[in-house]
Amino acid sequence: MRADVCVVGGGVTGCSAALELAERGYSVVLLEAGEIGHGASGRSGGQILPGLGTDMSTVEKALGRETARDIWRLSREAVALTAERVDRHAIPCDLQWGYLHAAVKGRHVRELAEYRNRMARDYDYHELEMLEGEVLRERVVTDAYPAALHESAAGHLHPLNYTLGLASAARDAGVSIHQHSSAVAIERGQPACVQTTTGRVTADFVVLGTNAYQAGLVPELSGRVMRAANYMIATAPLNESQAARVLPHNDALSDANFVLDYYRLSGDRRLIYGGEVSYDGREPRGIQARMDAKIARLFPVLEGIPIEYRWGGDVAITLNRAPDFGRLGGNLYYAQGYSGHGMALAGLAGRLMAEAIAGQAERFDAFAGMPHRHFPGGSLLRTPLLVLATTFYKLRDRL
Repeated sequence: MRADVCVVGGGVTGCSAALELAERGYSVVLLEAGEIGHGASGRSGGQILPGLGTDMSTVEKALGRETARDIWRLSREAVALTAERVDRHAIPCDLQWGYLHAAVKGRHVRELAEYRNRMARDYDYHELEMLEGEVLRERVVTDAYPAALHESAAGHLHPLNYTLGLASAARDAGVSIHQHSSAVAIERGQPACVQTTTGRVTADFVVLGTNAYQAGLVPELSGRVMRAANYMIATAPLNESQAARVLPHNDALSDANFVLDYYRLSGDRRLIYGGEVSYDGREPRGIQARMDAKIARLFPVLEGIPIEYRWGGDVAITLNRAPDFGRLGGNLYYAQGYSGHGMALAGLAGRLMAEAIAGQAERFDAFAGMPHRHFPGGSLLRTPLLVLATTFYKLRDRL
């Protein structure tokens, strides 16, 4: 096939880029190795949050305060873009507003208060409200958290339905979508050629939206991210009374630990609970019992409610936890390494890559200017070193 742009990856990044490019009049072919939303886009916690997977201070140190403020504004645009697309394309994904970032211990309370004050002072962001005691229990009915920041400008949705809705909108805009079409090689050049197991796409531009599932397709990008598996469970549907004794206002929540837990209610009132981490592709020993025990400790009211679904999937993390945007050879664009913060950012990444291909690269370059280092240790020691570092932070979480 011949196209203006070949998009590799059928998650939020790829579907967003394809939609934006088609709406600008480009002919677009999208290749997906599995099915639309097969990766993190369809399996995630579904949280729609402003900001990055790292604190904005990381961006300030690398790029300066003014560029950091620009990137923060773009992250807020990512949330607004998500809501706009849900509305414009009538995507049935249960979008809800309200998010809690919960302290687990005293030092978290101090850190959250400092963060709220800094964001108001330096970023003119006033959507964070500190909740404690009974006011907090009105939002999450548990004694596990001494305090939490409530963020009205963040929320949650059904991630797979949202991704499928983006793909449907892209198809309606003229994108040629090919599922079960794994890209196995990219021949660089003008034009470029993307080889699949059964064919080839020749295109003036290539957009890489594979994130954790790149599998060496572009070798120089592989060491810039690490795959990390997260795991999730879903209870049986709760009745209205049970849901009101868990998350009465239907907020999403994540805690402030380094290896964090997160949860929300689905549209049919299941508790969707995520956490744990693995870097070697193997499910951690005893994970089912640990996750079940966490729910039991948080919400005794759910005793006897069965766990009906369990699943896992990979995200891509960068060394500094900031997303990695860039271009190679002038016509291969990529966005990866959202570090667990990708449901909104990936949609923005698609828009910014489309803008750059269309000749307006200033906003894309704000992100692309972020310096990224390869994970240390090379291909053999990279994973053991990351496991060792994570073990340290897990121990710190317990202190």
